Amino acid sequence: MPDLTDKKSPTEQAEGAAVAAAAKPEKARSLGSDAWEDLRRRPIFLISAVLILVLIVMSIAPGLFTSVDPRAGDLTHDYLRAPNYSHLFQGDWFGYDIQGRSIYARVVYGARASIVVGICVTAAVTIVGGLIGMLAGYFGGWVDTLLSRLTDVFFGIPLLLGCLVVLNAFTERTVWSVVFALTSIGWTQMARVMRGSVITVKQADYVTAAKALGAGTGRILFKHVLPNAIAPVIVVATIALGGYIATEATLSFLGIGLQDPTISWGIDIDSAQKAIRQAPFALFFPAGMLSLTVLAFIMLGDAVRDALDPKLR
Repeated sequence: MPDLTDKKSPTEQAEGAAVAAAAKPEKARSLGSDAWEDLRRRPIFLISAVLILVLIVMSIAPGLFTSVDPRAGDLTHDYLRAPNYSHLFQGDWFGYDIQGRSIYARVVYGARASIVVGICVTAAVTIVGGLIGMLAGYFGGWVDTLLSRLTDVFFGIPLLLGCLVVLNAFTERTVWSVVFALTSIGWTQMARVMRGSVITVKQADYVTAAKALGAGTGRILFKHVLPNAIAPVIVVATIALGGYIATEATLSFLGIGLQDPTISWGIDIDSAQKAIRQAPFALFFPAGMLSLTVLAFIMLGDAVRDALDPKLR
């Protein structure tokens, strides 16, 4: 006969299932998912993200925002004409510059050079500086000494002055020459941040366990160290992106950065300051767009920093 002593009532079975469900561990959440959940609730992140998205779309497809040729000038009729809001989408929103060109069209098309320079320089300095800092922090010893002293040498060169020297070596200064100049001088900050983060991470138990299990140096660096040390670098890179855009505009304003026929906010600011008394609006709009772009990236960096740093939550 079957043994009926081990049978449980429906109530006992339900209680047992509830206990088992409570004892089951929840799925671990990563730092990235926690940061994203935090960012979604921050108005400063949403505002800056929308502004940056608009700027990126503007740089990729400026024709969506204006049909006016930004290089077409008419000195006979449109010389320093003030903004006219009665003709929408005709180039009159921001007036005309000293060469009779639509300021609105040039502001729209000028976003491309600034965004490309900012993103490319940020990616390049993060890769170069991050790799140097990771090697210095992980290996230590003479490797750390050599790479740290090299970083100190480049860190002692002012960014703007160093870029002036590098760009003077180019006969034709394009977007890519500016990217190269900013990258060759600006990687030191990323290297220092990554080095300090790696020195902290390499002492963790999971790195020690990976070494004990015989994992190779490359696997330890890119599988265990880099993912856990990259957060401070991401924060610094996001904030620095706006600074690189401002530096590009400064170089173009000084006449050592981008040159015609490239359209740049720095070039337009330089052109407008010659007639600032007669037409201050020609200076206000490109300078205001530059300030808004830099502010958007700084706001984004602040929001990312607060989300990735558990101490600030």
